[in-house]
Amino acid sequence: MNKEPEIRKTYRIHENGKVGEVQIADEVVATIAALAASEVKGVAPASGGAANELAGKFGKKNLSKGVKVLVNPDAVSVDMALTLDYGYGIPETAKQVQEKVKTAIENMTGLQVKEVNIRIAGVNVVKA
Repeated sequence: MNKEPEIRKTYRIHENGKVGEVQIADEVVATIAALAASEVKGVAPASGGAANELAGKFGKKNLSKGVKVLVNPDAVSVDMALTLDYGYGIPETAKQVQEKVKTAIENMTGLQVKEVNIRIAGVNVVKA
């Protein structure tokens, strides 16, 4: 049975006079955004249930769950759904996430980030 090739959205970075080109898949930009957001204090870890553990054993951990990116030649737009830990201020935490995600994407890819939109999808209440 022949498997059809997977089509991935990529963005090419062209530079004149260089040896070749660099292609960055949208999912890579989404993963960078997710990892950067997870470094902000107050952002609850992405779902860590049995499905994620099983996927991780096969090397297919979906770090970018809840992250959508739109990569255009001139700028990147990011939409993220986050769960926050109870007790953290939403405006302050969201602003920190926006700044961290923007900086991470720009530093790691060289792409310009136009916007980072945050949607608070839930609050993680830890029972003591």
